[in-house]
Amino acid sequence: MARASRASESPGARESGEQSPGALSHLDERGAAHMVDVTEKGATKRTAVAAGALRTTAQVVSLISTGGLPKGDALATARVAGILAAKRTSDLIPLCHQLALTGVDVDFKVAEAAIEITATVRSTDRTGVEMEALTAVSVAALTLYDMIKAVDAAARIDDIRVLHKEGGRSGTWSRR
Repeated sequence: MARASRASESPGARESGEQSPGALSHLDERGAAHMVDVTEKGATKRTAVAAGALRTTAQVVSLISTGGLPKGDALATARVAGILAAKRTSDLIPLCHQLALTGVDVDFKVAEAAIEITATVRSTDRTGVEMEALTAVSVAALTLYDMIKAVDAAARIDDIRVLHKEGGRSGTWSRR
């Protein structure tokens, strides 16, 4: 399918970084994966917000909130893990570019039987920061799970998604 999309591109589109709607930019004309060349793109201010949740029990949420877990302050540890993960996204996701992040915030909302995680990532660069925001949320959630698994092995991570992005050629997008 990617080959068909590539075939519909205008001549020179590959070199200019343009692609037809729906084309996969990480596939070359032979369908092989490659890192997209962003050399000719200008740096613009970019922001992405991602979210996800750790679902557990009300008792475990209480332990997290009061610092009563055997491994210590789960929220502080997960926040730092999420920030570090955003900074290391290009080491984890093979075709991601190394970006100079200008800010990463990882926030938590304590619900009755869940911890909602939100990450906001900012940069002025040539490509978006959605993957960095998703990675921050994912690793923060994994860290929370690691810290509670002794008291709730049935906890689960779910609903990881991009909520909002802005900047670059595609402009602003928000999940409805």
